[in-house]
Amino acid sequence: MIKQMINRIILLIIFGCYINLVSAQKPKNGTYTYQIAFEEWGGKSLGTTCTVIIKGDKIKVLDNGSRGLMGTKGDVLDSGIIVLHKSGKWIIGHTIKDKNAKEIGGCSDGPTVIDFKRKKWRTC
Repeated sequence: MIKQMINRIILLIIFGCYINLVSAQKPKNGTYTYQIAFEEWGGKSLGTTCTVIIKGDKIKVLDNGSRGLMGTKGDVLDSGIIVLHKSGKWIIGHTIKDKNAKEIGGCSDGPTVIDFKRKKWRTC
């Protein structure tokens, strides 16, 4: 009985530390410059960047006019809400249900992945 309680307490502590680490990744409100990681190029950015605007749980990824993009400066590349996917990766979702999306990132039709730690927005 005591051994089971100790195991549960240890699991709760580990889970709490994990949640704390994941939560710490999400940046504060603001405007940031991120690299664009192209999945078809093995996740390389090729020097291309974008502007990421975060306000609460809302996020917007904008073309900042850097080389390598076909659009116009200010074009919205992606927007939505910041969601922690069941895989542990942060995604730009359109509803909270996207946390259970079968496919994310890459060249899938699912939500795009955003890496707050490495400051990379992943796209196809």
